[in-house]
Amino acid sequence: MFIQTEPTPNPATLKFLPGQTVLETGTADFPTPEGAETSPLASRIFAVEGVRAVFFGTDFVTVTKDEGVEWDHIKPAILGAIMDHYQSGQPVMAGDAAQPSGHAEHDGEDAEVVGQIKELLDSRVRPAVAQDGGDITFHGFERGVVYLHMQGACAGCPSSTLTLKMGIENLLRHYIPEVTEVRPVGV
Repeated sequence: MFIQTEPTPNPATLKFLPGQTVLETGTADFPTPEGAETSPLASRIFAVEGVRAVFFGTDFVTVTKDEGVEWDHIKPAILGAIMDHYQSGQPVMAGDAAQPSGHAEHDGEDAEVVGQIKELLDSRVRPAVAQDGGDITFHGFERGVVYLHMQGACAGCPSSTLTLKMGIENLLRHYIPEVTEVRPVGV
């Protein structure tokens, strides 16, 4: 098994490409080790000292390291954890663990606008940020403000504010006049 790695715009995060499917659909975000018990793969990666967060896409794993830890010191152990997992035959997600991420539900008078927002995020934004090892999901819409949840390499990325304001906000405002601003939300 050969696992490729790619840098992301976030210097604290690396993208690992195992050359096979990680998740059939959706994404899974593990911002802390406490949530990783639903995933044997995430648990193995968190066992590496210096790992702060883990994120799964359809064909990639992004790992965020602790501040002060060098990639040269932990990258071999992370590669080993991923390789050991795939050789073990265990599933990526335990049992029937639901994929914990995706767009938040929203109904009410803004349901049509929210549907347009989600469609633009799915068709234009999420594929681009997946290339960088992350994901951006809809969290809420209130009085013209769209709240988005940033995951994987996008969480804590130095360029995420620029991406939100200059990229996503401009895109949504162009296509949906009801949108006046885009803001990130915490977990």
